[in-house]
Amino acid sequence: MIFNDLMTRARNSIAKRKHYNRLVAEIDSFSSRDLADMRADRSEMLYQIHKQIYG
Repeated sequence: MIFNDLMTRARNSIAKRKHYNRLVAEIDSFSSRDLADMRADRSEMLYQIHKQIYG
């Protein structure tokens, strides 16, 4: 039972990190022009995805 819980938490943590890294890579791929067109701030986007995924 304890081992299963530990494995489940580990899998969830890995999945969250994978999702976070994918989103960070996507945001980092935006040029300054892309961000200006979207009227977005890179640091704010990174903050929001961290908050969304990790709480």
